Amino acid sequence: QQWEYVPLGPFNAKTFASSISPWIVTLEALEPFKTSSPNQEPKPLAYLREDNNSNSYDINLSVEIQPENSDQADVICETNFKYMYWSMAQQLAHHTIAGCNVQVGDLMGSGTISGPTPDSYGSLLEITWNATKPLTLSNGEQRTFIQDGDTVIMKGHCEKDGLRIGFGAVSGKILPAIDFGFTE
Repeated sequence: QQWEYVPLGPFNAKTFASSISPWIVTLEALEPFKTSSPNQEPKPLAYLREDNNSNSYDINLSVEIQPENSDQADVICETNFKYMYWSMAQQLAHHTIAGCNVQVGDLMGSGTISGPTPDSYGSLLEITWNATKPLTLSNGEQRTFIQDGDTVIMKGHCEKDGLRIGFGAVSGKILPAIDFGFTE
């Protein structure tokens, strides 16, 4: 995604304007939804190799945009956590191998979760082909990036054999930058 998107750089692009759902779902609760990860080719470096391939979870995810002054949100992405190329254990190993001081209780974000089809791409940069194909919302407005006043809503759940575990929804409204009145 344009090298973790300029100007924030690697990892920091994921720490900007982040929201966290109020729900906590334990790994034990996700156990029935374990699934295989995508095949990793080329083979990862030795410290990132895992003994088995059942290290991901079948979690349905969706992203919506609700423009300011609109009662309707549009689903812009439906994807699944099972498409993650790197497992969370691999991501943790990669963080710590370079000295990242991870502590008990730290939160880890997976990063963008994109699926194999255009309706499952996980970022507006992908969905709009680097802003060359604007996304048209139901109210006729177009987006290549989120805009001031937009509310972004993310939802997730697992479902299998009559068992459903919901992650609830998390949303955040994009507010305009504060003008502190600084001049050059």
